[in-house]
Amino acid sequence: MIELPAAMTRNTKVLLVMDVVESVRIMEQDQDGFVRRWQQLVEEAEQNVLPLHGGRIVKSLGDGLMLEFANAQSCVKAAFALHSFTRQANAGVPPEHQMHLRMGGHLASFVTDQHDIYGTDVNLTSRVSTLAGPGETVVTADMRDQLAPLLDADVEDLGECHLKHVKEPVRAYRVGPPGDAPIVPPGSAVELNLRPTIAVIPFAMRSNEPGHELLGEALADEVIAALSRTSELHVISRLSTTVFRDRREAIEDIKTHLGATYILSGTCRSAGTQLALFVELIEAKTGHILWADSLKGQVQGLFAADDDLILRLIASISSTVMSHQVQRARSQALPTLESYTLLLGAVALMHRNAPSDFARAQKMLEHLIDRARRHPLPYAWLAQWHVLKVQQGWSSDPVKEGRMALENTKRALDNDPECGQAVTAEGFVYTNLLQQLDLGYQRYEHALSINPNDSFASLLKGTLHAFKGEGEAAIAGTEKALLLSPLDPIRYFYDSLAASAAVAAGQYMRAIELAQRSLRANRTHTSTYRALAIAQSQAGLVDDAKETVQQLLKLEPGFSVSVFVHRSPSSAYPIGKVYANALTRAGLPR
Repeated sequence: MIELPAAMTRNTKVLLVMDVVESVRIMEQDQDGFVRRWQQLVEEAEQNVLPLHGGRIVKSLGDGLMLEFANAQSCVKAAFALHSFTRQANAGVPPEHQMHLRMGGHLASFVTDQHDIYGTDVNLTSRVSTLAGPGETVVTADMRDQLAPLLDADVEDLGECHLKHVKEPVRAYRVGPPGDAPIVPPGSAVELNLRPTIAVIPFAMRSNEPGHELLGEALADEVIAALSRTSELHVISRLSTTVFRDRREAIEDIKTHLGATYILSGTCRSAGTQLALFVELIEAKTGHILWADSLKGQVQGLFAADDDLILRLIASISSTVMSHQVQRARSQALPTLESYTLLLGAVALMHRNAPSDFARAQKMLEHLIDRARRHPLPYAWLAQWHVLKVQQGWSSDPVKEGRMALENTKRALDNDPECGQAVTAEGFVYTNLLQQLDLGYQRYEHALSINPNDSFASLLKGTLHAFKGEGEAAIAGTEKALLLSPLDPIRYFYDSLAASAAVAAGQYMRAIELAQRSLRANRTHTSTYRALAIAQSQAGLVDDAKETVQQLLKLEPGFSVSVFVHRSPSSAYPIGKVYANALTRAGLPR
């Protein structure tokens, strides 16, 4: 890296660029009124919005502002507040004189000095704002990855967008204020047993030790893995609880969004090789602290199967919440924090469904395997990568992908025969690639015996029933998965497969609702378009189905009914013919 002059520093912050739509026209028609309203907006930002959300004005852009924030959550909250203020200020103003903002956000790296900030990311943020319409905010994928859909914002995928003077297309998302609609609709077909639910919030780090940034998340993973081994508790997935990290006064949100009975949270402090953990177990309904303790241990070897700190923590939770001791679990965390970060990044990229991101995810997983050859998780995720590659229509040799996927699950299970993630991945391969549904079913059942709260195994098991036309069982599995992981960052995938289950059950309008919700979050997932087209066709909405098929063919030009019949596990069952006929009516080429 080039050394900077002493007066300049490097930063990574969330930038937000906002400007007024058609400002020149409004200025020409009502200069005094425009200037007055603009000054009121800037004053509102300086006096109220930015102090509340920890932001600052970086520079004025004439008819716009560049703002800086520490995180994406604060940024979008400020954006929504400024849009709201502008709408209120437009009351009573003639439509042609009304002021509407458009905004663009990006997690940017830049160089700053006493005068200004510089860098390609600064220019990119300005370009992203041009994708927004009046009253809209658009953000990049890097910023969207820091947001929890439904909790922080309503997120809509705009796909790969081309920007002026930017060589490569940019994945962009439109964000709006989160709605108050329930995440799982009332009257769900699934009712979980009356067992307490525990949400383990990633422990907040209070340390500047290099390499320890994700120690709190990794430690929370170990707690979740251990608690999930018992059938006496519902355990919310870590991918859903991580969005509450470092949030103040989040108990009501956790109770509302996750349905938790108990909440475990805490803080980690590390100094050299020493670790101190303070934890609290809270009753969500009352907010009362039921148990609290301080535990000390060594950072080195923390994730070994016989680590004393983990055992003491699990034993204390068990004695407080339940009448019997929680079964001790073997560690599933990666051996180093650097590898843990690498795994999370690869999983996020492989579910963006952009070819460049997808290819990068494979390289990251393979690199991770080189560094941790005896850990099962990288192999399990790489096996799923091969399945997703075929499902997206990106493979010219599905047989080869299936063989490579099984090689990876075999390596994972050789390392740990009870790795639930690997068992689930193997079921995914048998079902979706090899179309051996009996073997797939056995693997999903095994995965759920290892971890009854495995939301992904429940999701895929439900999808297997959908392939066979067993609608009731399909709904049960996929709706249970939605309940177990309501704030999952790959929620679009859950919604997509739940839509397929609803189609199998003949609940076509529910399927359309789920598929459209999935596409709002990710417009490049081809199987969602297939499910949507079938549901629309079966519901008699043939024109809508034809439009959906055209969108599908833009993503996968060579797709046809014959390709569907060859690729879909449903083709071996009567319902497969129903699906093929529905796609034919929707205009999919034979």
